[in-house]
Amino acid sequence: MSRLFVLAVLGGGVVGAGLGVLCVALLPAVPALGPALDRLYPTTRQPERQTFVRWLSRNIQVPRQDLAILGRTSEGYVVALIVNGLAALAVPATVGVVSAMLGLGVPPTIPVGGAVLFAAVGVWLAHRSVLEKARAARAEFVRALCTYLDLAATQVRSGHGPMESLERAVGICHGWVFDHLRAALARARLRLTPPWDELKRLSLELNVVELGDLADIMRSAGTDGAQVYQTLRARADSLRDQIRTEELEAAELRTNKLDMPAAALILVLLGLMGYPFMAALLAF
Repeated sequence: MSRLFVLAVLGGGVVGAGLGVLCVALLPAVPALGPALDRLYPTTRQPERQTFVRWLSRNIQVPRQDLAILGRTSEGYVVALIVNGLAALAVPATVGVVSAMLGLGVPPTIPVGGAVLFAAVGVWLAHRSVLEKARAARAEFVRALCTYLDLAATQVRSGHGPMESLERAVGICHGWVFDHLRAALARARLRLTPPWDELKRLSLELNVVELGDLADIMRSAGTDGAQVYQTLRARADSLRDQIRTEELEAAELRTNKLDMPAAALILVLLGLMGYPFMAALLAF
């Protein structure tokens, strides 16, 4: 009886700890002002206090570009991995405790191995979710960039300079994409640097190649005096064609995935239709 009591206490502790960490992760997070200060004043920050999560985020491979476009920090990413791993770890641990209480005689290696496997799957799913969300965010960024290219081209055609065209175009629209662009242009004003340099840096930070193309186009206008109206419009049309092609490929892929359930359904129907005939044939 004491053994079952100890197992029950340990199982309850593991489940309670996992639920507690999950509740903490679901609470509204404190705004991450550190990355913003790093971008504006990279040399004036004081050394941060070292913690386990921060140490872990700096010593494992972290998808920093994906986290940057999602507005998440490396520490938050590591916490999400730990929370998902603990949540998945609680499932086989609970099953093992329940089986021990019921006296099913399950070997300890099975719940331990299942706990490790579930924890690894939970961590992988959390990492995969970040990658998928980042891919969707980049696609949305490119779609918004088409609008920004058209607006910048309109401002250039109206007689405004390259810098003013970028500023006036970004002030028209709203959304998280244009918030990134406005922040980049604001950093350029504060640092007294050309705005296309900040846009190029932002494209490398977020891994958005199309934004780097815009920066290169506006740099040619600002330094060489090139006429960029037609170039901007052509680039916007090219991006729309690229988006249309990718969406058609995704739709075709989804259509092909529907062929397998349809084929399985046809096999089931053939089996149901042929069963009476086969049953009658075997009866003879």
